[in-house]
Amino acid sequence: MTVKIFDTPEVQDFLTTVAGFDQEGGNERAKQIMHRLLSDLFKLIDDFDVSEEEYWSAVSLLNALGSQTQFGLLSPGLGFDHFLDMRQDAADAEAQRTGGTPRTIEGPLYVAGAPEAEGFARMDDGKDQDGEAMWLTGQVRDVDGTPIAGAKVEIWHANSKGGYSFFDPTQSEYNLRRTIYTDGEGRYTARSIIPSGYGVPEGAPTDVVLKSLGRHGERPAHIHYFVSAPAHQHLTTQINLAGDP
Repeated sequence: MTVKIFDTPEVQDFLTTVAGFDQEGGNERAKQIMHRLLSDLFKLIDDFDVSEEEYWSAVSLLNALGSQTQFGLLSPGLGFDHFLDMRQDAADAEAQRTGGTPRTIEGPLYVAGAPEAEGFARMDDGKDQDGEAMWLTGQVRDVDGTPIAGAKVEIWHANSKGGYSFFDPTQSEYNLRRTIYTDGEGRYTARSIIPSGYGVPEGAPTDVVLKSLGRHGERPAHIHYFVSAPAHQHLTTQINLAGDP
């Protein structure tokens, strides 16, 4: 189809209507965002001559993503989470907040309420027969290098098979999830097991999307961190384990 209709008055008036601009109620910002989103999608359909078959195939994929709660997996896979981090990095640079540990995406598998400890915690429940012991030690400091006592360090990671507690029914609650408050010198220590890398489920909607782009959904072994303290900026970051591709 060579005819393009996006810029016609009929389409532009239609966009104004479906975005709710002709209605008194609703949220103005939601209307503006929806108008922009719909405009971009309508123009994409026009520019790429998207067929009805392609359109309804995409709708089916979105339904599958929702029913299997996989939007949280697809979001980092398509770079949205990292883009948000890049915006925060730019805001920090503009405000001259520089230095310190780089932020990294949170990922979709955080669970609040992990058991708390002072200075040291054992993270695993001892039931992973393939788990190899791992020690994590660190010191929380401010941008000037001063240790921060009482900082809250939240740590979570996968087991030796790539599964996370609360999402893997074979694991106990809060297995491999702990909150540790740093000691007087800002230090913390955790005993755990070495995590395994993992990938999105084979054939799942997220896997389908990534493979259509010629990409894979595998992740190397890594450990998630939240670090926070009063009067300091919250940090979300990760550690990737060396040697795991």
